[in-house]
Amino acid sequence: MNILFRALLISAIGFLSASCEKILPSSPEENEVLDGTIDALSTAETAKFLRGDGAFTRVFTSSTGLGPLFVSNSCISCHAGDGKGHPSTSLVRFGQINEMGNQFMNQGGPQLQHRAIVGFMPETIPSGATHSTFIAPANTGLGFLEAVSDADILALSDPEDKNNDGISGVPNWIELADFVKPKSNSISKNGKYIGRFGRKAGAYNLLNQTVNAYNQDMGIVSSFSAKDTFSGENQEPEVSDNEIMDLVLYLQTLKAPLQRNVANQDIKDGKVLFVKSQCSSCHIPQMTTGSSSIAGLNNKTFAAYTDLLMHDMGKALDDNYTEGTAKTYEWRTTPLWGLGLSKDSQGGKVHLLHDGRAKSIDEAITLHGGEAVNSREKYSALSTNEKQLLIKFLESL
Repeated sequence: MNILFRALLISAIGFLSASCEKILPSSPEENEVLDGTIDALSTAETAKFLRGDGAFTRVFTSSTGLGPLFVSNSCISCHAGDGKGHPSTSLVRFGQINEMGNQFMNQGGPQLQHRAIVGFMPETIPSGATHSTFIAPANTGLGFLEAVSDADILALSDPEDKNNDGISGVPNWIELADFVKPKSNSISKNGKYIGRFGRKAGAYNLLNQTVNAYNQDMGIVSSFSAKDTFSGENQEPEVSDNEIMDLVLYLQTLKAPLQRNVANQDIKDGKVLFVKSQCSSCHIPQMTTGSSSIAGLNNKTFAAYTDLLMHDMGKALDDNYTEGTAKTYEWRTTPLWGLGLSKDSQGGKVHLLHDGRAKSIDEAITLHGGEAVNSREKYSALSTNEKQLLIKFLESL
């Protein structure tokens, strides 16, 4: 290669590299995306996380165990980018209206499988069954919520409203599935344990949540939950224990959403108004994990803006359906972290509350009732500019 040609080649490569840098989009900042790991993962945990990521994106077919009745064929289809789901991918629970338990378990309850593989008919809601629509919550930071001790959750509970603030959050006491083992420091009541995952806190831990999702969302049986949702009979596992545990570790070690523009004065002022309006009575700004075998979750302080308790949310949000000891009008306080990124996984517009009915943060707040009436009224009394500041703070989370 002569000197002139070599010089021209080097010059061309440099020009193309510079051009590509201008044309190709830059990588998003870490606080602009929900996926990513917590700190201090070991080599083994990192490898397990990556396998879990693969399980999360795996698409099932009828030949690999899907169905015959199902809601979706993969985890990621309802949790794009680990974010909130869209109403088009919502699911329906049916059957239970009081604390006596679901009376429609032998008729397909508690979840409607509205899709089916070829040769089968989708499920329909049985006559007389009450039902509720749920959109998928975001996945990030779940390991922190799982690692909070029962004692800390109970310390936030005030069923008799002894401090007279109008807030009387309570745990949802649930019966454990056979495959779920309570933590050593768990607190039980009449043989039931504190649920913390799901819109009504109907799942005890992330293994419980994951196994239920495989079985009820995709019709995938496992050694943990071997009963086929269609036939009602036990079947051979269609997914391995290792794959399920990889996915559980993936969910446990997804990072917590990172707040943006923390130093911005408008956002600081908005947080003051958030507290002043007593929104922080339920969406408490700070919690701490207990001991954990995962270093990045061990005794960590985090800001999820939830108390993990059930609250009376009023008539407008009473869906005539419940799980465990939760009343029909009670909902677990939704964590607010990641709220500002919700639209990224919801088609560019937000769909808030359990069923996605609220199309803005303002609408979601004004639909709050029950124990949240005082907060809603304080918010309504704010000036237009003050409301914008409070919402700007929430959008920074």
